[in-house]
Amino acid sequence: MRKLSTLTVGTILAIALYFTLVWGYDALRMLTSPSHGLEEAWRADYVFVIGRMLGLGPVGLIKLAAFFGAVKLVAAGACGVHVVERIRAMFNGRVHSDVLEGGLILVVILSIIAVGPAVWGSNAEVVRQYAIQLALACFATALCMAERSFYGYGIADEPREKADDAVARTIGSAFGPTLHP
Repeated sequence: MRKLSTLTVGTILAIALYFTLVWGYDALRMLTSPSHGLEEAWRADYVFVIGRMLGLGPVGLIKLAAFFGAVKLVAAGACGVHVVERIRAMFNGRVHSDVLEGGLILVVILSIIAVGPAVWGSNAEVVRQYAIQLALACFATALCMAERSFYGYGIADEPREKADDAVARTIGSAFGPTLHP
């Protein structure tokens, strides 16, 4: 069981580090570029498709590309925060994967948005890139959920009965003795 836990933690950490580095680099490239990544039309095809659907002009396309760059940066930052939290968890033993799961949800959403126009345009390289990232994000999310349910991470330390009694006492003290039998 301990070996499975170490393998799960290592896999989650590796995937989080991957998204931190790859999506962080891509986001910084998009945000520091004068046209926010639109110069590589084959990689920014989803921005053009969404811009066409929304009826955006050139300035609107640049703002939309900057928005997607910021979303990538937030997802990379969430994965980076989780990497730091995993390292911190080596000392106190507790880790919460909520931030990572939020970042992975952003990865899944943006990957689905980006892979649609790439499939439509028969761009196999972009489809492969986002399909792999989508699979990694889904796999890491599944591992986080399994880790939480099997190993008890994210569950309160006190038993459920004690927590229920504490809630009942708090409600009872707030509304008076009429609620107690």
